[in-house]
Amino acid sequence: MKTILITGATDGIGRETALHLAGLGHRLIVHGRSADKLEATAADLGAVDGAGPVETVQADLSRLADVASLADTVAGRHARLDVLINNAGVYRTDDPITPDGLDVRFVVNTLAPALLSRRLLPLIPADGRIVHLSSAAQAPVDLEALAGRRRLEPMPAYAQSKLALTLWSAAFAAELGPDGPVTVAVNPGSLLATRMVREGFGVAGQDVGVGVDILTRAALSSEFADASGRYFDNDSGRFAKPQHGADPAVRTAVAGAIDAMIAPYLAD
Repeated sequence: MKTILITGATDGIGRETALHLAGLGHRLIVHGRSADKLEATAADLGAVDGAGPVETVQADLSRLADVASLADTVAGRHARLDVLINNAGVYRTDDPITPDGLDVRFVVNTLAPALLSRRLLPLIPADGRIVHLSSAAQAPVDLEALAGRRRLEPMPAYAQSKLALTLWSAAFAAELGPDGPVTVAVNPGSLLATRMVREGFGVAGQDVGVGVDILTRAALSSEFADASGRYFDNDSGRFAKPQHGADPAVRTAVAGAIDAMIAPYLAD
């Protein structure tokens, strides 16, 4: 039995992945923003045949102080975390700018996963996994937009936030080296049947099980044991190079900017 934290686990791919992992008997820590949704999700997970222990953590990932508190809560309950699945994401929202003046896509999709990964790293063993939700939608990262000094439309912000996380994952893996846990970025599949896809693109989407399968493999299977720093494109079914991010200098610049933005939330 592994202890697995899934962010954004009350909807979409996160919820379906949690249901699948519950059926495998793993100990689940499920995150959500809504207390009511968390309660309902925990009840559904607990009702799965063969389910292991289930607990919940509530946090608004658009607030980095909440992300830090979430990590502290998990660390206060557990000495070991085998898998972290940074699934939570946002595309369209009525409130695209946070109180700190940042684009919520960059905060939730990029900064929160990076901060959570760093703060929870002491709990994750060398054979553990950190899985970041990337996307087929990737675009060159505007560091001014990342810093909140330039406004973007929803799709450019979303695509840039996903490439930024993918590049950060690669830089984090290089920093951890071969003795650290595996950190990978995964495009779970384009236009899956989730609320984000319905609201953002107006289409029903394809079977969400496609995403559940690859996230489960990334979290648990041997095929990802030596994949740290890599990007898996589930549309093509293979490891691939991230779009627009092949230049090591670009990766370094983007990862450095992300680390600088989350640094104030790493100090005790």
